[in-house]
Amino acid sequence: MSGRELIALGTSSQVPTRERSHNAYLVRWEGTGILFDPGEGAQRQMTLAGVPAGVVGAICISHFHGDHCLGLPGIVQRLSLESCRHPVHLFYPASGQEYMDALCRAAIYKSSVDMILHPVALAAGETAEVWRTEDWSLRAGELDHSVPALGFRIEEPEGRRFLPERLAAAGVSGPMVGELERRGSVRTPGGIVRLEEVSGPRPGNVFAFVMDTRPCRTALELARGADLLLMEATFLSAHRELADRYGHSTAADAARTAREAGARRLALGHFSQRYPDAGEHLEEARSVFPDVTVLADLDRVPIPRLGARAASKSI
Repeated sequence: MSGRELIALGTSSQVPTRERSHNAYLVRWEGTGILFDPGEGAQRQMTLAGVPAGVVGAICISHFHGDHCLGLPGIVQRLSLESCRHPVHLFYPASGQEYMDALCRAAIYKSSVDMILHPVALAAGETAEVWRTEDWSLRAGELDHSVPALGFRIEEPEGRRFLPERLAAAGVSGPMVGELERRGSVRTPGGIVRLEEVSGPRPGNVFAFVMDTRPCRTALELARGADLLLMEATFLSAHRELADRYGHSTAADAARTAREAGARRLALGHFSQRYPDAGEHLEEARSVFPDVTVLADLDRVPIPRLGARAASKSI
């Protein structure tokens, strides 16, 4: 499992339709799978998408409405069935601990997976880092929904990238480039060349996940500079009153969030069953923000890599 992409396992909201399964999304981040909001049917959708359950290394639950978590028992039991050998980290609102306990014990099964629970407690409008690995970190933020709800942000650490013109000017080529990368400096006929002299800053990849929420400052913070923002578009602007009442966003809201946050690309999901077709969502969002994808079940959307920003070699 390599590369970075979003797989839309399910794209409906509270009620699934003939075309759309319940909400569920999986992000492939090199060798790790991060599963977001597994609603009912998530396990089967993973099978249809060709994604084995054993790739899941982390599960993020935004909140405990059923369309965002009722697929969790099946996923947890499937991981045990497949004798998953690595720990699986679960992130969720701390206020919903009783629901997490119930979901993890929803049926009789033999647990063989090391499930590490990370209840997240944040104040309204707060964001914080909740997990870090060598390759990425996870931030969470408290959104504005009808119940406590989290948004998430995956960040790659900043690095550096080689600048070909500076390498050439410094006389660094061939095996010397690898030595420079490993050691931070290399000796050339003209003297010592240091890494910082022939490279520039490389911003890390960012993926943002913003589900059930009214437009809010936290959504903007999580989406800031994201290479790909996945955001709910439960309603169209024609149903603005419903969006406000139930704590949701419209397609235009999601597009404005992407624009104001400086995101590169926007993917829309979590559509109300009242809309048989999402064409109007696409039209509404593109009137505000140009690079929009309306997700269908089993769609795959690449998370733009840093190489797309510059042809220079990343370090």
